[in-house]
Amino acid sequence: MSEAGMAMDEPARLEVDRLLDDRETRIIVCCGSGGVGKTTTAAALGLRAAERGRKAVVLTIDPARRLAQSMGIDSLDNTPRKVTGVGGNGNDGNDGDGGDGGDGGAPGELHAMMLDMKRTFDEIVEGHTDPERAEAILANPFYQSLSAGFAGTQEYMAMEKLGQLRARDDWDLIIVDTPPSRSALDFLDAPKRLGSFLDGKFIRVLMAPAKVGGRAGMKFLNVGMSLMTGTLSKLMGASLLKDVQTFVAAMDTMFGGFRTRADATFRLLQAPGTAFLVVAAPEPDALREAAYFVERLAAERMPLAGLVLNRVHGSDADQLSAERALAAAENLEEGGIVDQESGKAGLRDDDRSTPDTGLDLGADTAADADDDADVDADVDEITAGLLRLHAERMQVIAREQRTRDRFTSLHPEVAVAEVAALPGDVHDLAGLRAIGERLAAGVPAGA
Repeated sequence: MSEAGMAMDEPARLEVDRLLDDRETRIIVCCGSGGVGKTTTAAALGLRAAERGRKAVVLTIDPARRLAQSMGIDSLDNTPRKVTGVGGNGNDGNDGDGGDGGDGGAPGELHAMMLDMKRTFDEIVEGHTDPERAEAILANPFYQSLSAGFAGTQEYMAMEKLGQLRARDDWDLIIVDTPPSRSALDFLDAPKRLGSFLDGKFIRVLMAPAKVGGRAGMKFLNVGMSLMTGTLSKLMGASLLKDVQTFVAAMDTMFGGFRTRADATFRLLQAPGTAFLVVAAPEPDALREAAYFVERLAAERMPLAGLVLNRVHGSDADQLSAERALAAAENLEEGGIVDQESGKAGLRDDDRSTPDTGLDLGADTAADADDDADVDADVDEITAGLLRLHAERMQVIAREQRTRDRFTSLHPEVAVAEVAALPGDVHDLAGLRAIGERLAAGVPAGA
């Protein structure tokens, strides 16, 4: 299909306010590749939902901690904190769409929290073992390494925390900002991988000697596992291997729970009441990742609400094409619009032909004409520069449109909300409200 053909059909518009006002929607997951504005989108959705009457909590995994600054909170941690200054009165009057504002005027609330991966892991241990065993696990060097940065731990704990928030039922809307992973698929895959590891054959083999116990256990280890443990000792070191085995022995009663909870949260993401928003920028790599995620969500039977396309450029002067702007700039720079030299010369000739009044005006008139010529040249140069800037912007807009059209031609079923780029960074509630308004509008304004 040609690009001209792709541009003929506009994608369905994602109605963000309808999604936020739907009381059946309990979880919104913002996902996508890194650097596309997931955190800002999640925070803006949470703020808009609260000001339309929802009791919302935003769970973010944001190393830059911009969310806390935008919401006026000194710091975020593993405990939800209420955001002040949120005008939750059902419909805040800023959207101008005449919507019903959620539940007809009930005040909303906004809470925010930042995932503390290690603390969440600690809470699992403390909640599912007796105090003595929990203390031994928390002090174990292998556990400390695992809980602080083992591959997949962050994604697993994000899912774990989501399950905890949903089970508490303190909020009627949970908005999740997924981890900044190298691949958008990590959020879905990592919990299963970590759960499989913690409940897998490798762990069971390491746990076997402890289960047999005493000399019999050591005999089993020496005879049946000498080759494996010898290899592992070389790879991991004898001390680390011992830490792993101690950790496994202490965690014995918990391993099945990891996989069970991961599976339960995975089913929660598939259930009615959950909505995925794929967030992307109008760039080839980001939309390629978004397309991949859309296909994966469909394969996993997870409910996709639509695509949020952030930082889209627009112009209120789009009737002037890039080609015409460049042509006008070239004419100005080459003197093709006005013959300045002949015009100024004619002006000087006319000045010299004025009646003789007895005053010597010739020199002053010529100097004024030269000054006017310099001013006109400066104006032409500035105008040409502005025309070239406009041409560059129109080229950016056209490139973004072609990129979006390629995505929508592959996935015409995906509703799209285009969010116009802001002139600066979002650093307060007013900025988040502006993003929310643009999300609700769903189309880029001239900016």
